[in-house]
Amino acid sequence: MKKGLSLATLILLCFFQYVYSDTPDQDPYLITDFSRLHPVKVERLVQGKQEEQLIKLVKEASEKKLKISIAGQRHSQGGHTYYKDGIVIDMTSYNQILDFDPQGKTIRVQSGATWREVQDTIHPYGLSLKTTQSQNIFTIGGSISINAHGRDIRQGSMISSVESFRLLTAEGEIKEVSRTQNAELFPLALGGYGLFGVILDVTLALTDDAMYVVTSEELSVKDYSRYFIEEVLANPDIHMHIARLSIAPGSFLEEMYAVNYVLEPSIPLEFDRKLDFHEKGVIPTKFFFNLNRSFDWGKDVFWQAQKQYFHTQQQTVISRNQAMGSESAFMEYSKVGQNDLLQEYFIPVQQFPDFVSQYKQILQEEDLNLLNITVRYVNHDEEAVLSYAKDDMLALVCLFNVSLSNQAQVEFKHSIQRVLDAVIAHQGSYYLPYAAYPSIEQFQTVYPRSKEFFEKKLVYDPNELFTNNFYEHYKGE
Repeated sequence: MKKGLSLATLILLCFFQYVYSDTPDQDPYLITDFSRLHPVKVERLVQGKQEEQLIKLVKEASEKKLKISIAGQRHSQGGHTYYKDGIVIDMTSYNQILDFDPQGKTIRVQSGATWREVQDTIHPYGLSLKTTQSQNIFTIGGSISINAHGRDIRQGSMISSVESFRLLTAEGEIKEVSRTQNAELFPLALGGYGLFGVILDVTLALTDDAMYVVTSEELSVKDYSRYFIEEVLANPDIHMHIARLSIAPGSFLEEMYAVNYVLEPSIPLEFDRKLDFHEKGVIPTKFFFNLNRSFDWGKDVFWQAQKQYFHTQQQTVISRNQAMGSESAFMEYSKVGQNDLLQEYFIPVQQFPDFVSQYKQILQEEDLNLLNITVRYVNHDEEAVLSYAKDDMLALVCLFNVSLSNQAQVEFKHSIQRVLDAVIAHQGSYYLPYAAYPSIEQFQTVYPRSKEFFEKKLVYDPNELFTNNFYEHYKGE
């Protein structure tokens, strides 16, 4: 505790620091992403609105030897959506629902639409998404470009729910892409980070909406693999699952709680009720999350509050659509010189306890400010060329509060590379949408098909019209 300041004063300062944190002035041609790590000047930022406009833009960039990057909500953190002196196409205005077949359980939607917009369309018909991230604020194009995953333990990663898409290529041509048409592009562009062209629209497979009863259970890290295999995965009525690890000093990476969404077919769907994703209690939750950022005792307080919250949610009834739109506003953070950055590690289910034990040791030695770890499951799926699910994996989604200063970033990068060595030693992988802390050697080890990926990139885009900071960092010579 800072000398001379009472506990009440510290709490008040923490509150005002969070609620009124500074945000730098916005330059329309100075672009960055959620990380705020590497802002650059771009030639221009263009709102994608019409197909013909996008075709002309691609041809213009090719003639003038400019580069193009593609952006959605820009929640990636590794420079995937921009490039110095290039054109950034913001696809969020390219967001129309083009075709919806309730009987066939498919929907075709422009890539700038959000998952929320799709949910609002399909909900009255008793349909739901197969796979999406835990929040529904992201664009369809962005999510399939990173091959996202979510809470559903039966559906796999995002690529499994995509039937086809249309791709605007570097030649200014539009190609229909599916598992049978221009099939080589399908596993390259999905999980391809915008490097093979502009995904214009996507046809998604849907599933039936359902009602779930929420259950939760406290357990230890060492028991989690057994619990997940024997009590969660083996129960066909559990459709979705998440877990959280304690980051509180008294139980650091030892305690967990798990949340299951258990099918309850006797509860009727409410087709006519509008989906309510209004986030309640944002300000107090923000306040407690900031205590979690700022003090060790705050981490204890926040962990106990999390456990109590999920205890009160026991036997709550929730629809599948509602569950696929969880809270996120309470974690928004814009303090100058600091940020909350994600890293995500995929560990084979049986390796989970041993990895967490080593991870705990590294985190304590490196003195990193870890704010949250959420655990999700992704089943084995290597369809995408840059696939992360080389086995049945448990994903550890880790949120760190970090300084953005150059020296602090050098130290944080070293720490993350230590973690990645442990991930590799446990036959794991890591997720690519985040900051480029992994070394090129670590990237090539975890993604052995990266050489093939970059070679195919030059086949389809020999002049590297579509590029971004991620590509420039890892493509090699």
